[in-house]
Amino acid sequence: MDLGHAGARVVVTGAAANIGRGIAHVFAREGARVLVVDIDGERAERVAGELRELGAPDSAALALDLTSAGAGGRVVGRTLEAWGGIDVLVNNAGWSRPGWFTEQTDRELWHRTVNLNLLAAVDCTQAALVPMQEARSGSVVFLSSDAAFGAVRQGIYGSTKAALIALARTVARENGRYGIRSNVVAPGLVLPPEDVPVGEHSVWAGGRDTLFSPEQVESIVKTQALRRLTTPEDIGNAVAWLASDVVSRQVTGQVVAVGGGSSMP
Repeated sequence: MDLGHAGARVVVTGAAANIGRGIAHVFAREGARVLVVDIDGERAERVAGELRELGAPDSAALALDLTSAGAGGRVVGRTLEAWGGIDVLVNNAGWSRPGWFTEQTDRELWHRTVNLNLLAAVDCTQAALVPMQEARSGSVVFLSSDAAFGAVRQGIYGSTKAALIALARTVARENGRYGIRSNVVAPGLVLPPEDVPVGEHSVWAGGRDTLFSPEQVESIVKTQALRRLTTPEDIGNAVAWLASDVVSRQVTGQVVAVGGGSSMP
């Protein structure tokens, strides 16, 4: 089925690796124009090139620290400059440092996580809603996580991801009158492809085993109903579906968990 994304103007934050890259790839295959936003400019440029090879009629990269002042305005301004509007905003950028809640007392760690996972999404969304309201159409998709529903050693991260669900539903209720939809995809564990570097800024920069040992991965998969790993493209397909005004025209304020049944909100 045609999802109606051909020619769409799409922004994906944190799109230089793993889930963000997978989302951008799916939109490119659907014929969308995609702005790849990431702090890692070199890898953002590389992904933008991949998108054109996959069928995107146009793509661009924006190297940007989304926690910097005015970042959301710069993201949306770049999109308006290039394509005259924005149809889809995917708030994917995020970061995590797992740890036991009682031990993570460093407020700088909390501030860093909140600034990127939550406040950057607030900033980008507020900026995107202005042209979307003027156009009386648009879709915002927030990337939450299984951790939003409670997870061991993910207290800070999970708190920010739970906040995104409340934010998405507020955006949905306040902006539905403008034809704007807002939804959430909550991934389970998604490992980056082993043959694709993630870059020094990624939470996965130290390698898979620094976050999850093979035994831990196996244990996590065994808790899932489908008992198979989730891929970045699995997440991308769900995002593209939710962002589509063709197949999801009446879907807003919803949370779709994509983790093989690891959570069922």
